Amino acid sequence: MSPHRSDRAAALVCCFAAACATSSPNTEEMRAPSRLAPVPGVVTADIQAGIEAHVDAKVTEGGGYFHLPFEQGTLKLRLVRVHTEYLSNLGPRRHFACVDLADVSGDVFDVDFFMSGDPGAMTVTETTVHKKNGQPFYTWDQNDDGTWHQLPMDAASHHHLGVVQGEDEFVFIYRATLPALTTSARMWVPLAQTDRFQTVAIESMRAPGRKREVEDRDHGNRVLVLDLGPEDSQQQLEIRYRVKRLEKAVYEAESSEREKYLAPERLVPSGEKFDEIATRVLQGKKTELVRARALYDHVIDQMRYMKHGTGWGNGDAVYACDIKTGNCSDYHSYFVALARAAGIPARFAIGAAIPSERNDGGVDGYHCWAEFYAEDKWWPVDISEGDKYSSLATYYFGHHPANRIELSRGRDLVVDPAPESGPINFLAYPLLEVGGRIVRAKAEFAFERNRAG
Repeated sequence: MSPHRSDRAAALVCCFAAACATSSPNTEEMRAPSRLAPVPGVVTADIQAGIEAHVDAKVTEGGGYFHLPFEQGTLKLRLVRVHTEYLSNLGPRRHFACVDLADVSGDVFDVDFFMSGDPGAMTVTETTVHKKNGQPFYTWDQNDDGTWHQLPMDAASHHHLGVVQGEDEFVFIYRATLPALTTSARMWVPLAQTDRFQTVAIESMRAPGRKREVEDRDHGNRVLVLDLGPEDSQQQLEIRYRVKRLEKAVYEAESSEREKYLAPERLVPSGEKFDEIATRVLQGKKTELVRARALYDHVIDQMRYMKHGTGWGNGDAVYACDIKTGNCSDYHSYFVALARAAGIPARFAIGAAIPSERNDGGVDGYHCWAEFYAEDKWWPVDISEGDKYSSLATYYFGHHPANRIELSRGRDLVVDPAPESGPINFLAYPLLEVGGRIVRAKAEFAFERNRAG
């Protein structure tokens, strides 16, 4: 969700999503944003400016740290990022912001702020901690009258924790905004495809530059290639997909392509490091399935979900093994490397997870997952989600929920024309090269769920 869209649109993004919105047990019930009139003239950029000003003031006041009482002590925090996709106007002069802050211990906390006031004069009325290293302390449930109440984690259903079972249907909006261009450029964008678990149709596509579609050599991904010039500066790509997705459970495949999915990749290498860990973890474990579950549990035990600092988010198995923190790409790269070291074929895919607890708004970036081959079947796993939600660890060993879209699969994608930077590590956000140098194109995802029935 763009920070420059109206506050009403932004309100639909938040709806006190379980992914972010929180409060303390004494907080009044909050009414759903769609039931309240937004304040004219307030946009998410105003809310972002308000919360950033508050954090800056607290850091200055605290001698370089935002001091926040938590449990039996006090956190010493610094700003990591503002979740622009959850900035929301809740009604007349009432606002919500969700912020990641890193403690001096290295832990990252997801902190929620309720604010009041007008642009340039917003005051924080409540500050609460929702997550530590991606693991929530509680979630939210919506009442029939549109208000939301706090729900303890042990009372939360799969739906509250981001899982739609059976099937899901939605429109997925993929947007990317180009930076200013002074010379020729080229951009590679994934194009979602229909397979046995998702049916995908492009409703509309608006793209700058000269367009062509290619297929990667090894995995069959469709890729949109855009040849761009200065005249395309700051233009936006938008693709609207209609998606019907089935929950994925263990399934049989015509061929495991065993050797293909035992082979190393640039950031998922083979070698003594992974061989030694796999041997140690799997000591005494006999069957393929028992061995795979032992590796799954090992990754959960070893890793912390943290998007902070440098090096994370590249799907680098060595980094994940050494640092033991990262995001979904790091979790699954580490698992894939260990599985292959144990002789278990494993593969990677990437796309987006669609919120389960609301029906439209922003999507918090890409999400990725993996599969391994055992007992003549492919077993889906989502280890980072299994780590965040311990009650779902068993579910995510053998399932992917229906509320997601796959954009591409595999690593080290080879396409023609190829990026000068080499094979594509993985493809969810667009890869933009200007003069042979990778340059960021801002990507944003949103969705609208089919409410029929």
